[in-house]
Amino acid sequence: MIEIGQTWRIDGEDLTLVFVAAGLENIDLVYLGPRLPFDEDLNALARSGHFGKHENQPNDPPVSGLLPQRRYGYAGRPAYRIWNDGREIDCDFQLAQINAGGRNMMATWTERVTGLQVEMIWAIIDSRTITVAAKLTADNNGDIILQSATSLSMPLPSTSTNFIAFPGRWAREMQETFTQISNQGIEMRSANGKPGFDAGNWLIFGGDGTPQRLGIHASSNGDHIAHILRDQDGRAALSIEARVLPQGIALKAGDFTDLGAVTLILGDDQDHLSQLFHDHVRTNILPERAKWPVRKVHLNSWEALGFDMDEQRLKALANSAAELGVERFVLDDGWFKGRRSDNAGLGDWQVDAAIFPAGLTQLIDHIHSLDMDFGLWVEPEMVSPDSDLYRAHPDWCLHGDSNHRPTERNQLVLDLSCEDAFVYTENALHTLLDENDIAYLKWDHNRRLFPDNGLQQFAIDRMLRNLRKKYPKVEIESCSSGGGRVSFAILEHCHRIWPSDNNDPIERLRIMDNWTRFLPLEILGNHVGPSPNPITGRRTDMDFRAKVALFGHMGVEANPAEMEKNEREILRAHIALYKEWRNVLHQGQFRRLHHPDPGVFSQMVNDGKLGIAFAAQTRFAENFNAAPIRLTGLDSQARYKIALPKPWPGKASQYLANRELWENGIIMSGVALSERGIALPLTHPETAWLIAIEKLA
Repeated sequence: MIEIGQTWRIDGEDLTLVFVAAGLENIDLVYLGPRLPFDEDLNALARSGHFGKHENQPNDPPVSGLLPQRRYGYAGRPAYRIWNDGREIDCDFQLAQINAGGRNMMATWTERVTGLQVEMIWAIIDSRTITVAAKLTADNNGDIILQSATSLSMPLPSTSTNFIAFPGRWAREMQETFTQISNQGIEMRSANGKPGFDAGNWLIFGGDGTPQRLGIHASSNGDHIAHILRDQDGRAALSIEARVLPQGIALKAGDFTDLGAVTLILGDDQDHLSQLFHDHVRTNILPERAKWPVRKVHLNSWEALGFDMDEQRLKALANSAAELGVERFVLDDGWFKGRRSDNAGLGDWQVDAAIFPAGLTQLIDHIHSLDMDFGLWVEPEMVSPDSDLYRAHPDWCLHGDSNHRPTERNQLVLDLSCEDAFVYTENALHTLLDENDIAYLKWDHNRRLFPDNGLQQFAIDRMLRNLRKKYPKVEIESCSSGGGRVSFAILEHCHRIWPSDNNDPIERLRIMDNWTRFLPLEILGNHVGPSPNPITGRRTDMDFRAKVALFGHMGVEANPAEMEKNEREILRAHIALYKEWRNVLHQGQFRRLHHPDPGVFSQMVNDGKLGIAFAAQTRFAENFNAAPIRLTGLDSQARYKIALPKPWPGKASQYLANRELWENGIIMSGVALSERGIALPLTHPETAWLIAIEKLA
């Protein structure tokens, strides 16, 4: 028997959650914060947050809790909307059971009319990380249709007065926006059949009076809707839904549906939050992360050749890549049957004999002879209307009842919930991998899902899982017109994401800075593009482009043969630096080095013994002399050797004082580096410096 006011707690090493039976068939979350003493009076804690009743309030003021319901007076977003026997019902979920202890809390509700059962699990999986999952199971009281269903409903901590979201678009992903939580309510959604460039699945909550930050990620591969509302009583609540299609989700007796997990991480401040997200991704999300080899330097053929390729040009490109120190050659779009432009060919995953008369073998052998491995671009979820596959099976694409089939990038979506289409595509991929020595797949997804049957994300999860099981050594990169499909659900199968199609280093700095709030550097592809940049038209020096690309999983997306000799030398030197420092970059602790000039981006990665920092100026500074770069997070009493690895930026190095000192390195304490910092010339735009850090004692 559950009594109103009854309390439960679950604990991690550094975290406690306290729940209370709030009445009105709901559970409230009354504490989410640092670990409480084991003998904390939970009843007193819960009651200390109660308010007296004001005029024009219900006698029992409703709370959002974990399962908000309209029938009990809650005016915000209800947890579920259900149709039964052709009409929407007034949901009446009865709290049936709650079990809590250790790290887990499981609560069960049953809807009185339909018998629909909701099982909700809150689990603390490491020191500061929480996962929330909900499972719905239909009873035998007739078929039902879900019109909306939340993966997470929760009251926000009272300290959460604002939040950061990251909306964007193609080539301009992850635009940081800061919003005060208000009574007007805010809704963010994706409606593309994938997370998309829209906001809502990556959120950071905070307040002006505390550095503490709560990060939240909706990990589904599909659409989502996030609602944030402060009610008239002053309490803020968040709900995250799996976006349900207009026809709803039909559940017959015994059917169940999982709504996708949501991850919550509580950090002491923004840097700590990022570090916790990185640790979580490395430990719990990425496939066998501890066994990964070093992250090889890529050269991708797309911005070097595009569709204008043949075997000899590709071999020449591989030769010039090897001279730079590249370790993996990735053949991008244009290698398969009929693919001379983006107007045709998708779905016909056979090597084009007009380009490769002997198949890919000779090209791959040549690449291997240069001590590089081979990667290949694919887009298995798409089909071109001008393709043998579509002509044979026009019914295999996602389509509505009419004959009108609108395209995007001249393509349609292959309906992989159709078993025949799934088997055909999977067999084609497996044949490519069986017949060719392919170490890497760049898996692209360049069209939104319209119409959408709601099943595509489950089919692609199955296909990727099968591929990883059969070919465990093949690495997979997830790309979706850049960063259009980034989620923990996709990263469970992949080794890298492509954060953006935009390689302009100025734009890339901002895009990468926001992705690193959640994701570690080793899975963020970061390439040196051509100048001028094909998207922005901006011209930038090679030194700047190369230093920006070094902080991530480094690659090249340009034709070395079209570079000046000194540009190739600068790029070769930075590739060597990346190889020297990649173990630190990809295993160490990440930190932003906050600078008073908003045009300066500065970051540091430190593994306890070695560290490397980066400082870049993106605009013409207001003052001749920039504020020093303060290296925070070091052992305050230890001594460190600090050096500036070459090559140095050409023009800026003319203004570097004590050049001989920096060439040999200087020794300073951690507290001096943190409080005083080091002075670097950061006046001119498109200037970047690397800082090498070695702990001595």
